[in-house]
Amino acid sequence: MSYVVYGMASSGNCHKVKMTLENLRLPYQWREIDTLKGETRTPSFLAMNSNGKVPVLAIDQTQYLPESNAILWFLAEGTPLVPADKLDRARVLQWMFFEQYSHETAIAVARYIRAFLNQHDDSRLPELQKRGYAALGVMDRHLEARDYFVGSALSIADLALFAYTHKADEGGFDVAPYKSVVAWLDRVTSAPGVSVMPSP
Repeated sequence: MSYVVYGMASSGNCHKVKMTLENLRLPYQWREIDTLKGETRTPSFLAMNSNGKVPVLAIDQTQYLPESNAILWFLAEGTPLVPADKLDRARVLQWMFFEQYSHETAIAVARYIRAFLNQHDDSRLPELQKRGYAALGVMDRHLEARDYFVGSALSIADLALFAYTHKADEGGFDVAPYKSVVAWLDRVTSAPGVSVMPSP
């Protein structure tokens, strides 16, 4: 089976899907979608995802799966990227929920404002910085005594959090003081299928 991904290469939510596919060596085709040009609002795209957002995974010609972390779970379930232990599986979901609720909503949004819109004096940025640094602090404390977010091996929780964290500087964040996060970034960077996301 070969999947088709409708995504934007410089989007972290799309990049983590790409890394998961490549880590698992799953065949796929990439269809670049320019969200800034309204390409997610066309009738053909909305037929795949009525929410009008990337990424979307085309499973076949009739089945489409949106939402990045749902895609990661679909692709990785039954592989080493999802632990076999029931509690560890729940912990993977815990960190993926954290990524979407506490991390992405600050770090990714700040990156979008600064790097995509080129607005460095936007009134939203101070609050986004505060929340983003709080998320990095949570991650740093958790990683002080472990190499990965769950268990002793790379999981989709790591790939989900890596995507926007390794480009946090484009949102105006300095990750250098977060030593455990920096060490984790280096660790994940060396994993199979992991790559640097293109800048806008």
